[in-house]
Amino acid sequence: MSQGEMIDTHVPLIERYRERLPFADGDPVVTLLEGSTPLLYAPVLSEMVGASVRLKLEGANPTGSFKDRGMTCAVSAAVREGAKAVICASTGNTAASAAAYAARAGITCAVIVPEGKIAQGKMAQTLIHGARVISLAGNFDQALELVRELTETHKIVLVNSVNEFRIEGQKTAAFEIHEALAGELEVLCIPVGNAGNITSYWRGFREVGAAPRMLGFQAEGASPLVLGHPVEHPETVASAIRIGKPVRWEDAMAAATDSRGAIRSVSDKEILSAYRLLASREGIFCEPASASSVAGLLKYGADGAHEVACVLTGRGLKDPETAIANNDGHIIQCAAERAAFEEAVLGDP
Repeated sequence: MSQGEMIDTHVPLIERYRERLPFADGDPVVTLLEGSTPLLYAPVLSEMVGASVRLKLEGANPTGSFKDRGMTCAVSAAVREGAKAVICASTGNTAASAAAYAARAGITCAVIVPEGKIAQGKMAQTLIHGARVISLAGNFDQALELVRELTETHKIVLVNSVNEFRIEGQKTAAFEIHEALAGELEVLCIPVGNAGNITSYWRGFREVGAAPRMLGFQAEGASPLVLGHPVEHPETVASAIRIGKPVRWEDAMAAATDSRGAIRSVSDKEILSAYRLLASREGIFCEPASASSVAGLLKYGADGAHEVACVLTGRGLKDPETAIANNDGHIIQCAAERAAFEEAVLGDP
């Protein structure tokens, strides 16, 4: 596909890339028409770093995050196998996606979330889709360990990124970028939490014969891949990557090493600065974890590349609390009369 060619957004992801996915004709497809997300040129960022920078807007997926790419495959495979229920541990996006796709499939979904550590937008999605939500007095890593133990003894399908179908579905984003840029991408900047996404992108690029440098970014308070050891109590404003023991640790490090890239860290201050810049200068409202890819690009530079893509993994409405608490504006109170209204609209901010 040449640069600028239109993508048919009415084709389910599995059908669009069936020849590159583990699905045969006639297999059940559980879809919400995921994928085919925009790759948007970012003029402000491009000028700031001296490269052509594009933003892969994964928040345009049906439930607002990249997780839908993997979930259509994981849930479709579960239905193919006759499963009646799926389960996941989640910091929010996986829970919302699993709940939506399970609802679409007509099967049961259970999600385990760290107590008090899930953004309200994601919790709202998960609940409205009818999932059974368990709030665990522990962190994500503990939740995932318990879920994995449970699925070893019960007939319920685990749909976290340890599930290979998740990785298969998520690799399709690399296909889309490769197609849109006619194979010219040199550097991909991507947030890293549980490390399934960087693993997926690298797999996808390799399958089409491409090898852009993979630059993964973790939050300083949750950066086990940078530190070289698990983080017992990960902390960051970027809740989607608040993970101390990634299940795809070795795969992520291999992606960085094999691509001549790196895994680096950015501070919460740098993440929030990039988060506000994207919203106020590029017109893109993403969730904080997504902004870590841009924070990393701004902090470390384009590594000499001319063509760069930053993955924005989820939309900003996932986490309204952070948006309200971290902005440069305020609401102006105004009496219902002309003079006060005119001053409110035209006066000094």
